[in-house]
Amino acid sequence: MRRVVVTGMGAVTPFGVGAGALWESVKAGKNGVSGVTRFDVSELPTKVAGEVDGFSPSDYMDKKEQKRMDRFTQYALAAAIMAHEQSGLALDVEDRTRIGVIIGSGIGGISTFEEGIRVLFEKGPSRVSPFFIPMLIANMASGRIAIQFGLKGFNECVVTACSSGTNAIGDAFHTIREDKADLMFAGGSEAAVTPITFAGFCAMKAMSANPDPETASRPFDKNRDGFVLSEGAGVLILEEYEHAVRRGARILAEIAGYGCTNDAFHIVQPAEGGEGAARCMKLALEDAAVAPEAVGYINAHGTSTDYNDRFETIAIKTVFGEHAYKLGVSSTKSMTGHLLGAAGAIEAIITCNALIEGFLPPTIHYREQDPACDLDYIPNLGRAAEGVNCAISNTFGFGGHNATLVFKKCAEGPVATGLEGSGTA
Repeated sequence: MRRVVVTGMGAVTPFGVGAGALWESVKAGKNGVSGVTRFDVSELPTKVAGEVDGFSPSDYMDKKEQKRMDRFTQYALAAAIMAHEQSGLALDVEDRTRIGVIIGSGIGGISTFEEGIRVLFEKGPSRVSPFFIPMLIANMASGRIAIQFGLKGFNECVVTACSSGTNAIGDAFHTIREDKADLMFAGGSEAAVTPITFAGFCAMKAMSANPDPETASRPFDKNRDGFVLSEGAGVLILEEYEHAVRRGARILAEIAGYGCTNDAFHIVQPAEGGEGAARCMKLALEDAAVAPEAVGYINAHGTSTDYNDRFETIAIKTVFGEHAYKLGVSSTKSMTGHLLGAAGAIEAIITCNALIEGFLPPTIHYREQDPACDLDYIPNLGRAAEGVNCAISNTFGFGGHNATLVFKKCAEGPVATGLEGSGTA
């Protein structure tokens, strides 16, 4: 089968702009969560979020176009431009009918939706923007990236809640492997730090009520009390291996396998014992033809909720057996917060960099062990991990969606570090 490698990465996160800024912050164990500044949270139990800071859409698009895009589309387009820059891809000499885009989003243009409803009820239907629908719909990130670069190949939007970004990358991986494309822009984007999203998650009692940004997101800790909502985007350029070698591309990592399952159990709760998550990881390893013992690191879904962290731990032990206790397992959501549909994309970027540098990022804010969560969660400080050549990244979403990617360190071809060319533009 055709091999698929990563040759470009771009990100917009609470740590700022660029995949480099994301990785350096996560590697150092920094906290990207802060008090909410976008709107009044005085009547809400949750007071913190991972807001994007330092992003200027004018750096990536003209003012006329940015006014016609929801924030989630702006983030996705900026991340795609950065990924393209790092890849060194010369599109003028490529067959653009063989290049596609898959960008996932759990919610899409929710801030556009809120504003449209406000205008409708305050000013009447005639004042609703003609760009309301094109700004709102979740597929517009994929569409805008295709338009930006003239990409006429396979193009779609994945909407599987928090699994969206991982499903998008996995579907893009299979698209190339099955010879339906040579290159794909793939990832996820979300801009859901808005009043209605906060109100909805608070009504579910899903988000942390801890007002301290330094301890609110604490995956696998005994005293965790919910996730912390965040925003941003991550886009990876996936490329058929021989195509990448022929053009002298800098290869960052290889995608080797992808698993996708559903719990068929509950609209928001994971299946008992993480049954669906375990099947998903097994399928991904089988797809990659990788033995469980070959995996050295897991970037966990690790949301800081009771059910997820317990059941993901059980699922890991189900799949890896005794080897589960030899793995490094961390939740980088402890630093980034939970980016919903973009989570899997930025965590894929983090996982690639972990392999590139031989360094495992930590789970910060970890203070007290939960007896039900007894693996090595790399507490508080990351560590060097030479010899880790294979890693997986998990994401699980409402509706019972599960997705897992398997990454390998690519020792063949012109390999580069993950930070080269990963600047702000």
